[in-house]
Amino acid sequence: MAAIWAGIDAGKTHHHCVAIDESGRRLLSRRVANDEPELLQLLADVLALGDEATWGIDLADGGAALAITLLLNHDQPVLYLSGRAIHRASEGYRGEGKTDAKDAAVIADQARIRRDLHPLRAGDETVTELKILTSRRMDLVGDRTRTVNRLRAQLTGIFPGLERALDVTNAGPLILLTGYQTPATLRRIGRKRLEAWLRNRKVLRADQLAGAAVEAAERQHTSLPGENLTAQFVHTLAAEVMGLNQQVAEIDKTIEARFREHHDFEVITSMPGLGTILGAEFLAATGGDMSVFGTPDRLAGFGGVAPAPRDSGKISGNLRRPQRYNRRLQRVFYTSALFSIRTCEESRRFYDRKRAEGKRHTQAVLALARRRVNVL
Repeated sequence: MAAIWAGIDAGKTHHHCVAIDESGRRLLSRRVANDEPELLQLLADVLALGDEATWGIDLADGGAALAITLLLNHDQPVLYLSGRAIHRASEGYRGEGKTDAKDAAVIADQARIRRDLHPLRAGDETVTELKILTSRRMDLVGDRTRTVNRLRAQLTGIFPGLERALDVTNAGPLILLTGYQTPATLRRIGRKRLEAWLRNRKVLRADQLAGAAVEAAERQHTSLPGENLTAQFVHTLAAEVMGLNQQVAEIDKTIEARFREHHDFEVITSMPGLGTILGAEFLAATGGDMSVFGTPDRLAGFGGVAPAPRDSGKISGNLRRPQRYNRRLQRVFYTSALFSIRTCEESRRFYDRKRAEGKRHTQAVLALARRRVNVL
């Protein structure tokens, strides 16, 4: 039975495929468009070279999604190699040049000789949707953080006292900034009328917010250069943050609704500190199939909460922080462990014991996260 290994160097518009036999001899090298008819023709041509084929690819989604789905729909085994792994492996092959054809050949040869590569599987529809939704949420949160930072910078440039007095991550201060941005306008309206204005817009603790804003205005009687134009920018940025807050709230509801449809919802959310958002991100990062990892150790290594050995010669027992892991999954493990310290007595006792042993705060939280991986 003739076996074939095909490596695909994936791109946005085109892929390059190289197929080799058991001896590593190149049988096919072709650049194909990222289009279904051409990919199906490539599949047929590769299968015509042997009795069975194993595919390797350097992307797990994005531009490679169509190729991967077509291969999985045709019951083809697909192995994933990261770009970093390909770059390092290519140093062991002849020649210093880098081309798509060479990368595809390296992928094919690595798929042929390695036995530890991660197989790609058809994703659960709910998990796929959660991956899309949580990625979109991360984009929105990042946009909101950048807009808040711009808002603070602009407000500091004309009214530093008000910037210190307001927490612009909350709804009330944002509503205030859509109406009043300068010391003169706040002094003009006064505390009582500002409080009434805020109450009409259903702002909580309007009296405290109005008092803090007017007090800051009384401390600054100097009009700074560019104040009027900057005030317009502050108004616009505050409105943008409010809009982003609304979008995040809406996508949170959608994520919760989709997450509740998954069969492991109750199990995941039963862990202290793992709510709907972190639980959904856990599914998105892992695919929801724990059999892929096999053991808690592999899951902990993938999530970056297990130390990596660094032994050499007579030096043994030396551990260091891992360098290659899923940053998104590590954030889920670390953040959920932090939350569990506040809400779970058992987690708190474990954390306190590690602190008593001399570990720093971050080390103690990571140790707790590692133990929680076993439970999960």
